[in-house]
Amino acid sequence: MASLCCYLFILVLGFLSNSQFLVAELDDQIIMSSIREDLQVLGWSSNISDYCSWKGVRCGLNHSMVEALDLSGHSLRGNLTVISQLKALKWLDLSFNDFHGKIPSSFANLFELEFLDLSLNKFDGSIPPELGGLKNLKSLNLSNNLLVGEIPDELQGLENLRDFQVSSNRLNGSIPMWVGNFTHLRVFTAYENAFDGVIPDNLGLVSELQVLNLHTNKLEGPIPRSVFASGKLEILVLTQNRLNGNLPEEIGNCKSLTSVRIGNNDLVGVVPPAIGNVSSLAYFEVNNNHLSGDITSRISLCSNLTLLNLASNGFTGTIPSELGELMNLQELILSGNNLYGDIPRSMLKCKNLNKLDLSNNRFNGTIPSDICNVSRLQYLLLEQNSIKGEIPNEIGKCTKLLDLRLGSNYLTGSIPSEIGRIKNLQIALNLSFNHLNGPVPPELGKLDKLVSLDLSNNHLSGDIPSELKGMLSLIEVNFSNNLLTGSIPFFVPFQKSANSSFLGNDGLCGAPLSISCKNSIGSYNQDYHHKVSYKIILAVIGSGLAVFVSVTIVVLLFVMKEKQEKTAKSSGTADDATVDDQPIIISGNVFDDNLRQEIDLDAVVKATLKDSNKLIFGTFSTVYKAVMPSGMIISVKRLKSMDKTIIHHQSKMIRELERLGKLSHANLLQLIGYVIYEDVALLLHHYLPNGTLAQLLHESTKQPEYQPDWPTRFSIAIGAAEGLAFLHHVAIIHLDISSSNVLLDANFKPLVGEVEISKLLDPSRGTASISAVAGSFGYIPPEYAYTMQVTAPGNVYSYGVILLEILTTRLPVDEEFGEGVDLVKWVHGASSRGETPEQILDSQLSTVSFGWRKEMLAALKIALLCTDSIPAKRPKMKVVVEMLMEIKQN
Repeated sequence: MASLCCYLFILVLGFLSNSQFLVAELDDQIIMSSIREDLQVLGWSSNISDYCSWKGVRCGLNHSMVEALDLSGHSLRGNLTVISQLKALKWLDLSFNDFHGKIPSSFANLFELEFLDLSLNKFDGSIPPELGGLKNLKSLNLSNNLLVGEIPDELQGLENLRDFQVSSNRLNGSIPMWVGNFTHLRVFTAYENAFDGVIPDNLGLVSELQVLNLHTNKLEGPIPRSVFASGKLEILVLTQNRLNGNLPEEIGNCKSLTSVRIGNNDLVGVVPPAIGNVSSLAYFEVNNNHLSGDITSRISLCSNLTLLNLASNGFTGTIPSELGELMNLQELILSGNNLYGDIPRSMLKCKNLNKLDLSNNRFNGTIPSDICNVSRLQYLLLEQNSIKGEIPNEIGKCTKLLDLRLGSNYLTGSIPSEIGRIKNLQIALNLSFNHLNGPVPPELGKLDKLVSLDLSNNHLSGDIPSELKGMLSLIEVNFSNNLLTGSIPFFVPFQKSANSSFLGNDGLCGAPLSISCKNSIGSYNQDYHHKVSYKIILAVIGSGLAVFVSVTIVVLLFVMKEKQEKTAKSSGTADDATVDDQPIIISGNVFDDNLRQEIDLDAVVKATLKDSNKLIFGTFSTVYKAVMPSGMIISVKRLKSMDKTIIHHQSKMIRELERLGKLSHANLLQLIGYVIYEDVALLLHHYLPNGTLAQLLHESTKQPEYQPDWPTRFSIAIGAAEGLAFLHHVAIIHLDISSSNVLLDANFKPLVGEVEISKLLDPSRGTASISAVAGSFGYIPPEYAYTMQVTAPGNVYSYGVILLEILTTRLPVDEEFGEGVDLVKWVHGASSRGETPEQILDSQLSTVSFGWRKEMLAALKIALLCTDSIPAKRPKMKVVVEMLMEIKQN
């Protein structure tokens, strides 16, 4: 009888327990149905009983209670309080949506919650103190919202917190001392807020702190020694605060430290020699402080150092020769100090050096003749020193230079004509304020990518060569205060320059100077040339006829011979590489099983060996059209390889390509495969017959019947913004946002291209330079000139230029804008020219209908916000998408 009672008791308990699970399951089913209706989640089926299989939902193993809910990146908005009824919820990710209002305090009822991510939304108000009751919480991310006020003290109850992020809000007050009591804390980020006071001196003392990022606040006081106490710190970012005191010697305790960025503060003292203990250090930036003393030679022990920025401090002495041992160094920035002596020849051993900035110091040696042994050098900035001697002719071997600035020194001799060989020179050639003499080399006219040329304040003589008309990208020019003579060549960049660009040359005449060439010394020579020109023309015509007849006969003979030989050759072999010439494929893959039968990798390689297949020639790659034996057409992107970096990092590159193959968004160009041979990487994409947005906008103007209407353009603008916003959401910063990298499918849907470049050209992997060109000219944000950093706000600026292109149908850089004026400056300067916003817009669109004009004017406001000169004032890309969608909906 007793055993029977016991058995019945167990049955009752089991029944009650199962009933509770059934009730809980039924509750979650009702709750999930309510969430589906309230938030209008796309992709969730109407079968309510199947909610555990919905995308982003994970239920427990033993029953059907929801334990994880991931709704990130769905552009959702609505009431969230119903979520707080999911009692078993452990994981909640609502990031990158459009939620407004206050964070629901009812989330405090999710007692099992371990992970909460509300970042990248529009939550406002203060942080709910009730969240302090979530005792199991390990990760809390409230970044990128509109939160205000202080961090509530109630949050100190989150004693299990490992990851605490409140960055990019409007929070103020001090950082609470109790944050330093979190024994499990690994990541603490609170950057881009208005925090003041000091950094808690116990931060990191009892925790396992790995990441501390507090940049762009109003923090004062010293960097606490406790930050380095555990020795586990990996990333320290404290830039743009008001910190003072010394950089603690304890920094040497952190053997895993990879990044130290503490620039733009008020730090004093020296760089501690203990920095040499941190062999893992890759980035070390202490620019714009008050540091002094010698540069410690022990920094050469940081063998992984990629970036060393000591600019704008008070360092003295010479550059330690030991820095030449930094084989991974890509950027050395020492500008704005009191350094002197020679440029150490040992630095020429840094074969990966991409940027050498020694400007604004007291260096008094000469420029090493073998400076170009640093084969990857793109930025050579030596202005404002006391460098003497001549510019070595060997400078022409620095073929990868983008920026060459040697102004304000004591250089003598003539300008080497070899500079004309540096075809990649784009940003500036500045030789001003030296003692250079002799003529201006006509070879400079070969620099067809150069934007700024400054040869002022020297002793240059002779004419300004007419060959300089070959400098097709020139915007800024300065020849003032030399001994130049003759007439200024008729060249739009010259004629549109201020007359001050040519003043101080007593023998110069012609526009833009007010000196007429008829009244100048050179007028006699000019008249003489006019008189003899007729004789020359007659001679040339006679010679030309003779040459024409001779060439015609030779061509006819060649054609006849070719016809005779044609029967002996199989068709097509003349243009193709032979089998023996075909490169051997090292690695290759097509990610989609359905496409593997359609794509022949050997045919892919073969297509890229023909110039006739070239479609697009970009900053980082060349795109080819490839027709497969199956008849399928694909586009193939050939990366511009840099020495043997591809082969050296092949395994890492392949892993990255495999990951990129899974990166999917409706407005991203999908990677469908790759091929690697020798030191070449080929990336495979679907062929897009409608080309690029640049072609659509600027080539269609020649044929008005093919010009896209406003709805088409607006749809492209929104799609491109959504693609870029997605990239930022997955932490990818694009390297080259331009209308040439927005491709169009058969339905004119925009696809952002060159995404792979942004992941593969990673300086930490050694596959590119940190200062690789930040995109195409006209799209580069103004701050890049001094930061040399590619950033999300910089991407927003570049997108803003695209939006202006769409609205105005004008090129980003156009001579019609005037000297030193690009599309952004031209648009922003409309009011000062007395022009209305309507006059900026493409009149062929804005005058069609009032509705179109209204939308275009609203989009123009967004473009102006995106191209603000101050990065912090630009909206984030997800906000840009929201504003564009609001225009469309209204």
